Amino acid sequence: GCHTVACEILCNMTGVTCRGEVSGMLTVSMHCSMPASRRPEMAGGAKSCRMPAAGRSSASFQVPVMSGNGVPRRARNGDDTRTGRSEMSGVRTALRTQRQHTRGKESTVAPLTTRPDNAKANEVSVRRKTRGNRRKKTRRKEEMRQESAGNMFVDPDDDDGYLDSTEEMWDKKMDGVIKVYCIHTEPNFSMPWQRRRQYQSTSTGFVIDVERKRLLTNAHSVEHHTQVKVKKRGDDQKFLAKVLATGTECDIAMLTVDDPKFWEDMSALEFGHLPRLQEGVAVVGYPVGGDTISVTSGVVSRIEVTSYVHGMTDLLSIQIDAAINSGNSGGPVFNERQECVGIAFQSMRGEDAENIGYVIPTPVVEHFLVDYERNGKFTGFPMLGISWQTMESPALRAVLKMTSEQSGVLVREVQPTCPAAGAIMPNDIILQFNGIAISNDGTVPFRRGERIAFGYLVSERYEGEAVLLKLLRDGEVIDVETVLGKPTFLVPSHISGAEPSYYIVAGLGFITASEL
Repeated sequence: GCHTVACEILCNMTGVTCRGEVSGMLTVSMHCSMPASRRPEMAGGAKSCRMPAAGRSSASFQVPVMSGNGVPRRARNGDDTRTGRSEMSGVRTALRTQRQHTRGKESTVAPLTTRPDNAKANEVSVRRKTRGNRRKKTRRKEEMRQESAGNMFVDPDDDDGYLDSTEEMWDKKMDGVIKVYCIHTEPNFSMPWQRRRQYQSTSTGFVIDVERKRLLTNAHSVEHHTQVKVKKRGDDQKFLAKVLATGTECDIAMLTVDDPKFWEDMSALEFGHLPRLQEGVAVVGYPVGGDTISVTSGVVSRIEVTSYVHGMTDLLSIQIDAAINSGNSGGPVFNERQECVGIAFQSMRGEDAENIGYVIPTPVVEHFLVDYERNGKFTGFPMLGISWQTMESPALRAVLKMTSEQSGVLVREVQPTCPAAGAIMPNDIILQFNGIAISNDGTVPFRRGERIAFGYLVSERYEGEAVLLKLLRDGEVIDVETVLGKPTFLVPSHISGAEPSYYIVAGLGFITASEL
C-alpha cells in the first residue's frame, strides 16, 4: 500500500478476504508488515505509512469485482477467491487505490493510526482554514469574472486577480497592432488609359505616434490603393485611413486616421536597437487562417544586405525563423524587451527553404521617418551610381598595381546621370568609404565577428550628403569628395504607385518603356 515500506495482504494465498457479496463489491483488508516504530518520518513528524501494523486491525475498503475483460460484475457463489481472475483484478485495484491514499491525499476510510487529541484538533483547524480559503478564492474569482466584463486587464484565473506586469505590458503592446483593409486597383500597363479589376487584401500595421496620429505598414500592402481602412484589436468598427507617404524602395508606408475615436486608449510602440544573432523575437499580426491577432516566435538567424523584392533594392534586413505568412506584412517584430526591432515584409518560399522570413530593421525604418520629416515626403535612399566587382584575383590585383596591404573593389561602370559621374572613373579602385577600409570581397566590418556589404554604408546616408572616397587610380592613391544622389534611369525600376504615362496621337499610342 506504500512505496516506501513493504505491505502484505491479509489472506492465506491471494490476500483477499471476501466477507460476502455486497452489490458486486469485495471488502479488502490490508496492513503494513513494518513495525510502526521503524517507519520513516515525513515533514512534521508524521509517519510515511498510516497502515496498521501487523497484528492490529487492518484497514478495510471496498473494490469492485472485475471479470476477465475488465468489466465489473456481481460476485457469484463459487468464485475461487485465490485463483479467479475477478478477484485478482480486485487485488490490483485495491493496491492502486491504497497507493493513491498514501501519496499525499487524505484517505476517505477510517483513520489508520492513533493520534493525540491535540494533533487531531490541529488537523481539523488546518482543514477548516483550507476550506475557508478555498471559499474566499472562489468568491473572489466570481466577483472578478463579473468585473472583467469590461476590463481586459483582469484575469479571473490568476491567483491575485490581476495580470502580471509583464503580461499587462505585452497586452498593451499588442493593442497598438492594427489590421489593415485595402482595396487595390492596379493600372493596365498594356492599356494605360484604363485599370484592372479591383481586389481586396488584408495586412497588419502598428502605431508609432499617437499625438501626430501616425501608423506604419508595408508599401505593398497599400500599393495602387483606392480605399484603406484600419481596425483596432478587439473592435468591430473599421476606420478610414489616408496614406501620407510611401517608400517603395524600403517597402514602408505611413498612414493616418482622422477620426479621434480611433486613438482613444491607444499607445505607440517603442523602437529598439538592431538585435543580435540567436536573440528571440516574436512576430505579431493578422495572417491568413483566422481573424484574431496571431503571435509566432523564433530567433534571429542572419543580418545582412538583402534584396527587397517590392522595391528592387538592396538594403539591410534581418532573417528570422519565425513564420511570416500572408497577412503578417506590415506587422511589428518584438524582441524579448518588448521593443519593436523591425517590420515583417517578405519570406522565402521553395523546396529548399523552410522558415525563412525577413524583417525590415529599425535603421531602415528610422531612415524612412527622418527622410519624411526633412523633406515632407520620402525621397529615397542615395546611391553611388556605379557597378563594381571584387578584387580577390591576385592576377587582377597585379595588373592594377595594388600592393599586398591594399584592398578594395574595382569600378566597372559609372552611371552618367549620377552626381559621382565626374569624380569616379571606370577602372578606379575604391579603397575606403568615409575612412572605412573596404575588403577585396566588397565587405566592411559591421559588428563583432560580422562583416557586411559596403553598400550598407551608402544606404545609411541621405540624398545630398557629401562623402569622402579614397581611390587607387593608375597606381596612385587619391582622395575624392562627392555627393550622394539618385541617378535617373532611362527605364525606371518602379513608378512608386503613380499612374503610367501615355500619349496618343493620330491613332498611335506611346507608353513609357518598361524594360530594355
